[in-house]
Amino acid sequence: TYTKVHEICAYVSKTYKVDYSVSGMNDWLKKNGFSYKKPKGIPAKADAEQQKKFVKKYDKLMNETPEDEPILFGDCVHPTQATRITYGWIRTGKDKLIATSASRTRLNIAGAINLEDMKVISQQFETINSASMVEFFKIVQKSYPSAPKIHLILDQASYHRSAEVKEFVATEDCRIVIHLLPPYSPNLNPIERLWKIMHEHVSNNHYFASAKEFRQKINWFFDKKLPHIAWSLQDTINDNFQMIDDKKLQLGS
Repeated sequence: TYTKVHEICAYVSKTYKVDYSVSGMNDWLKKNGFSYKKPKGIPAKADAEQQKKFVKKYDKLMNETPEDEPILFGDCVHPTQATRITYGWIRTGKDKLIATSASRTRLNIAGAINLEDMKVISQQFETINSASMVEFFKIVQKSYPSAPKIHLILDQASYHRSAEVKEFVATEDCRIVIHLLPPYSPNLNPIERLWKIMHEHVSNNHYFASAKEFRQKINWFFDKKLPHIAWSLQDTINDNFQMIDDKKLQLGS
């Protein structure tokens, strides 16, 4: 992956014996469908076969689960107060200066999303561990008081698979049914896209002068902003999974 056009010019000259100027190569790249952007990172340890098996199980779950049993995707996120500098439109030849903070203040949020109605359940905790996940499961159950079962799809974090969590799920009062994603498969969890949207509305290119201001902005997103934009996010947050296959892994190596 070349970062400088003059490097591409050198490659073309050496490989094809054709010489381009930098401006000429710029024009050629644009005309032939190239653009300057970041590569997408994919987990190197992802198992393509396991991901395919999960998608089959998910399709079966969607087709055979009764309508009164909601299916949710869950995850935890840990936004920090530190300024996140990201891309944005800036007038050519100008710089845009944004104050930065290296504050290590962070929030620990457990969340779940129902893709059918875009309902989001979220809760902040002092720390994310087995006890907080059990508490979050209870909150999820309260959100669906009449559901006989609540299917919750989670990654394989240790606090999702702990003895304490398994003990709670096995109790008679628990209506949560856990479905684990394959290891290293964030691409199969749509709620990951919700966290990206949260950062776009809250922390990208934004400086927080205090932890209080940061916390208030996070609360504003979940309590005020998200309910108003949830339905508009269906094209972004959905189960059209971006599959990882062995060929993609080999191309990225």
